[in-house]
Amino acid sequence: MRQLFLLSALVAAPLAAQPPGSASAPGQGNVSVTVYNQNLALVQDTRQIDIPSGRSRQEFPNVSGQISPETVTLSARDVAIVEQNFDFDLLSPSKLMEKAVGEEITLVRTNPATGAEERERARVLAVNGGVVLQIGPRIEVLRDDGLPVRVIFDKVPENLRARPTLSVTLDSSRGGARPVTLSYLTPGMSWKADYVTLFDEAAGKIDVQGWVTLTNTTGTTFTNADTLLVAGTVGGGNDYDGGYRPSRPNVRPGTQTPGRERLGDFYLYPLKERTTIANQQTKQVSFLDVTGAAAQRAYVYRNDWLGTVDDAQSADTVLRFSSARDTGLGDALPAGTVRVYQKDSRGNAQFVGESRIGHTPMGSDIGLTTGQAFDVKVKPVVEKREKMSNSRWRTSMRYTLSNAKPQPVTVELIQSGLWGDVRIVDESQKSVRSSADETAWRVTVPANGESAVTAIFDTRY
Repeated sequence: MRQLFLLSALVAAPLAAQPPGSASAPGQGNVSVTVYNQNLALVQDTRQIDIPSGRSRQEFPNVSGQISPETVTLSARDVAIVEQNFDFDLLSPSKLMEKAVGEEITLVRTNPATGAEERERARVLAVNGGVVLQIGPRIEVLRDDGLPVRVIFDKVPENLRARPTLSVTLDSSRGGARPVTLSYLTPGMSWKADYVTLFDEAAGKIDVQGWVTLTNTTGTTFTNADTLLVAGTVGGGNDYDGGYRPSRPNVRPGTQTPGRERLGDFYLYPLKERTTIANQQTKQVSFLDVTGAAAQRAYVYRNDWLGTVDDAQSADTVLRFSSARDTGLGDALPAGTVRVYQKDSRGNAQFVGESRIGHTPMGSDIGLTTGQAFDVKVKPVVEKREKMSNSRWRTSMRYTLSNAKPQPVTVELIQSGLWGDVRIVDESQKSVRSSADETAWRVTVPANGESAVTAIFDTRY
């Protein structure tokens, strides 16, 4: 209701006194944040607190608004935890009015003719789509009629907080100041990798800039935090990319170990400097900068079993490079999107495609499908299919490859769906079995010309 928005600019209330035996811990102290790919973060916050002897309640403001209370741990010398509560009902004009139901407030109205203020005590009867008040013997509805009005509350309710607050009842065997470390897990924070690649086709090189994109929607800002990123899928969460599996051709996994810290089966990517992770903010930090790694363009066409078309189809454009130590990017690559740019004749970098990679070990051979070739086409045709017996068939295939470029190209032609005891009884060019259900030919297609491959398959079906 508009009257509640009016109140937001005009509410005045004295501060509520803290309950006896409680104290408010200072704001965030030495904060460390470990962020996972899966909308999950571990926060460790060390604050210096003066804890009295015996039982006391300590309040910790500026914790995540999405904190998982069941994951909270608190460690301090000579202290035992009795009870903990997480208060997330936040102070706002509408919340103040809701909590005031059954209580008295003061209405201050300004007479537009004289400018004089008039004050009345009123009891809040209900806040259901509007505010219903009892003023003396009469019942009124608080309306936004354009007349200056404000509401004064006697106090702030104890269960309303200006920010998410964790309160912990402690039992200390001694009094005095000491460091207290608060640790907890929270959703609402995640990171992903993005890669910007500049491909120089003539030189056969690429430059790659890797960026961490860190997003905070926890409801809390973490100030000057020591930030560590964990690459990998941690059990108990959902992968940030929705279970994405990159399209083929993709990666031949590497077997090299990078010189970076590991944690179990995960790689760690610490940010070089402390940083403030503001709420509702996306932050980008560079973690990879490589120039002059070897790369080349390739063309790939994959045909399904018994695939035949009337019109030739474009081959996929694939960028091939490596994450190897000596000739490639020299690091393990966290999952993310790779965007590829290439300079035109005027020297301007133009976007030519993008692809996704999963978590990729160092030493991997990577093939990114960035688009479809305009000038390189393939037309697969089933020329003949014969039944040789009750359980055997013979299929004759012809693949016509065309190239409208002014230079020759090589196309990796893949026939998939070859399950079981499939035999190639005849082929015009030697193929290589690339997997359990695929065979491939590397076909050179001349400039402004065509090439053809024929093959006869003997199959059960």
